[in-house]
Amino acid sequence: MSSFKIHNVDSAPEGSKEILANYKKRNGMIPNLFGVLAEAPDLLEAYVSLHQWFQSSSLNAEELTVVWQTINVEHNCTYCVPAHTGVAKMMKVDPALTEALRNQEPMPTDKLQVLQNTTLAVVRKRGELSKDEVEAFYAAGYGQRQLLEIILGLSQKVISNYVNHIAETPIDRAFEKFAWEKK
Repeated sequence: MSSFKIHNVDSAPEGSKEILANYKKRNGMIPNLFGVLAEAPDLLEAYVSLHQWFQSSSLNAEELTVVWQTINVEHNCTYCVPAHTGVAKMMKVDPALTEALRNQEPMPTDKLQVLQNTTLAVVRKRGELSKDEVEAFYAAGYGQRQLLEIILGLSQKVISNYVNHIAETPIDRAFEKFAWEKK
């Protein structure tokens, strides 16, 4: 059991109250991750900003999901995999893609497979990709912008995945039905 406090609007430090209140107003709830992040207002603000920036990147809903879930699964984040399963559903991503990501199965298209392979290489090699890996990414139809956007998505996921490991953040009730364990 985690000893980390899961803040609400009333218990959060002053710098986090407005972010939590605005999120609750828009979405009807405050995710447990946000409640944990609220202890460090700058970290909560950074996470929210990274999330917004990544969602407004050039990647479409399927590609965002591939990057998020590839990183979540690689990092073994039992909070984020269910949460992003729910997010993917809200974004109307094909459930077959979501299940393939959760189960570490091949992607439905060659282009998405290259995106997943490149994302894994960025994570596992800490950005030290080979020339062949970069060329394969470009040959699939992606460019420098999308390669950099993987790093943007990874920045967001490092915050959430690492915090969830340390805090042992419990899954939100809304995502419990998507509970996950790495094979």
